[in-house]
Amino acid sequence: MLQRLLLDKSTHGILLDVGLPILHRNLRYNCRVICLDGKILLIRPKMWLANDGNYREMRHFTPWMRPRETELFHLPKILSEIQGETHVLFGDAVISTPETAFGAETCEELFTPRAPHIDMALDGVEIITNSSGSHFTLRKLDTRLQLITEATRKNGGIYLYANQQGCDGERLYFDGCAMIIVNGDVVAQGSQFSLNDVEVVTATVDLDEVRSYRAAISRGMQAATSTAKYQRIQTPFELSSEDEESDVTRGPTLPIQPRIHSVEEEVALCGGCYLWDYLRRSGSAGFLVPLSGGIDSCATATIVYSMCRIVIAAIEDGNAQVIEDVKRIAKYDGEGVLPKTPQALCNQILTTIYMGMKKQSSHETRQRAKDLAEAIGSYHVNLDIDDVYEAQKNLLVNTINFEPRFKVHGGTNQENLTLQCIQARIRMVTAYEFGQILPTARNRPGGGSLLVLGSANVGEALRGYLTKYDCSSADINPIGSIDKSDLKRFIAWAEKDFDLPCLNGFLTAVPTAELEPITQNYVQSDEADMGMTYQELTIFGRLRKINKLGPFAMFQRLVHDWSAEREIRPDDDAPRYTPAQVAEKVKRFYHFYAINRHKSTVLTPALHCNDYAPDDNRFDLRPFLYPPFWRSFSFKRIDMELEKIEKKLASKKAKEA
Repeated sequence: MLQRLLLDKSTHGILLDVGLPILHRNLRYNCRVICLDGKILLIRPKMWLANDGNYREMRHFTPWMRPRETELFHLPKILSEIQGETHVLFGDAVISTPETAFGAETCEELFTPRAPHIDMALDGVEIITNSSGSHFTLRKLDTRLQLITEATRKNGGIYLYANQQGCDGERLYFDGCAMIIVNGDVVAQGSQFSLNDVEVVTATVDLDEVRSYRAAISRGMQAATSTAKYQRIQTPFELSSEDEESDVTRGPTLPIQPRIHSVEEEVALCGGCYLWDYLRRSGSAGFLVPLSGGIDSCATATIVYSMCRIVIAAIEDGNAQVIEDVKRIAKYDGEGVLPKTPQALCNQILTTIYMGMKKQSSHETRQRAKDLAEAIGSYHVNLDIDDVYEAQKNLLVNTINFEPRFKVHGGTNQENLTLQCIQARIRMVTAYEFGQILPTARNRPGGGSLLVLGSANVGEALRGYLTKYDCSSADINPIGSIDKSDLKRFIAWAEKDFDLPCLNGFLTAVPTAELEPITQNYVQSDEADMGMTYQELTIFGRLRKINKLGPFAMFQRLVHDWSAEREIRPDDDAPRYTPAQVAEKVKRFYHFYAINRHKSTVLTPALHCNDYAPDDNRFDLRPFLYPPFWRSFSFKRIDMELEKIEKKLASKKAKEA
């Protein structure tokens, strides 16, 4: 590939910064290759590797541990013939042109305490590039933007930031948002979510603005005292021309206010772009979403509808690749016929299916599912699974002469769980059955199959409030790392922005699995079953993963954060509990986290959107078999600390009395 780039005359006259894996002295390096007019000027290896969270870069690459040092790299024959030399410089150096100096850093290096751009700027480098593979999470752009702007606000300079965009075949979505920053101000910004394969962002910058910004005497004197200097590779190539300087109509690009999407927009746009990339790459005929009438499956279906809106907008913009993909995937109206509206595309790409039970399912959930399907245009299937359920239950009766009963009918907890799991697993099998045959049954040319989408949110996955191999088992889960509160905000936003009034019914409904019979005195509730609210689950998840707190440390934190005696701030919506109630909540969470952690090993791959996702594949590496927490030392420490707290509170009350 590098050979083709060097030989391509259309790239000449442009200073190229290209990413490439390089084998040097039997070690693999992640490198930037700086090229000009078909020649390699420098190979700059990455110095700081990403080795936490979703990344294991050190499994594949070695960091360059010698700042500001270089050595010779022996070019392979196919490159040396083009270069006209057998060796080029390899290491930490910069490029010097007649009017400025240019350096490169890579992705993770921006996030490190001693980022290379700091020393480059102190050594007079004025333009710095960063070619990044920074994945998306909710609200991450704020952090990324702050780091990039601060990179040049402290030292001045021009920062060119390019980021990967799209699904790269994993759980991650890369959200692009290329930017050009001058002295801490954004002067150009690319799209954060787009179906475009290539996007070009340009700006006109004034190097004298950088020099004026850096003109503080104290800063200049301190920079000059630095003993270690970068080796500069000289090139006569000029980044500007006299013609541009005399063009009075062409001045420096003015700063802009960077575009930052709301969380609700991020859910819609990230999920939509990711699902389209996934669908077109997989070669499948569309998606199938089991609709339960609850807000989670509603959110999944709405994200698919958002995808359809994004695709239709790309078609209207003339995106050739999207048009070609739609013609290949959406074939029900004939070869080459393009749908005109998001609903029309949704009808060809999305199937929704409501799998009810006559005694367990309510009319309200069935109607909500039907209303949503009509609003977004999906091909909807409404069925009951009672016959299959009864046949499976009778297998137990006829084989071991034992008939399990629901809790409301006097059964034990184990019997109750058994009957619920039978229903849940039947729904998974039914979803895949319909996903396999529906395109053929609907006479789609070429048949094909549908990708089944899951709808378990991050809180349920963390708590283990799901049946192993039920409808949480699917091909991909677009909401698997999004919490309930963010999903509710997304649905409330989509109700107005997508003009879907039917979504209001999902917002006001009580979350329920509807796996137990409905009686006059009992309706199943998720939060009652779990013994904790979804809001509490979000807090537990953040403290466990992001703050890295175990049971005792979490109790110490929450006994203050959730104290009923605390002073309430205007934005404080945290629960108010006694220390004993906090202890019980923390113990309950860690107990169910431990006994259900095994479920994470088979969780449907989920689009990564949060830093506390329990993804067992790569992000959240934990044991899946824990000893009982009830007998653990951490629980005993909670009891001991609780006893101290309650004695102090009792003593305080006695004195006040």
